[in-house]
Amino acid sequence: MSKDSPVLYLTSVTNSRLPVFRTSRPKELLCEALDEARTSASFLVFAYVIMTDHLHALIGSKRKPSEVARYINGISSWRVINYLREAGYESSLQKLRHATGVRAHKYSLWDHHPNLKLVTTENGLMEKANYIHQNPVRSGLVAQAVDYRWSSIRYWRRGPLEDEPLRVDIEQLAWHR
Repeated sequence: MSKDSPVLYLTSVTNSRLPVFRTSRPKELLCEALDEARTSASFLVFAYVIMTDHLHALIGSKRKPSEVARYINGISSWRVINYLREAGYESSLQKLRHATGVRAHKYSLWDHHPNLKLVTTENGLMEKANYIHQNPVRSGLVAQAVDYRWSSIRYWRRGPLEDEPLRVDIEQLAWHR
């Protein structure tokens, strides 16, 4: 990580801050989408947390930040909106619906302007990783960060569960070995 090879700090917020990720299944789908996007776009996921209405992630990629966001948000939107449709969550779908004729698709899971910042130092990376991992504690969801399932904290503490929802590429950070 350097100015020539920064890490992307991504924050994607759901449309109208709708708490789509309150239950486990949409979170599982988002993890699957992140994994698929990682493979499709050849990037690394160093850290993440899924909150009820947003995602934070630290991504390593040679792609433009906007391209990485497009892969993640596009794949996750398709999966989660299909789930909402199949599971009959009509009121949620109505809240995610576009005005007629605005776009080629009916629904938008994510706000159209993800927050994308480049991190160029180890100190900056640690600051963002701590912020990401403490988010569930600050929000009152858990007392300790390691107790929140939808986060990479256990990888960072070198104690991942056998059934982690998403593998992270922390071993690719040379200084973390």
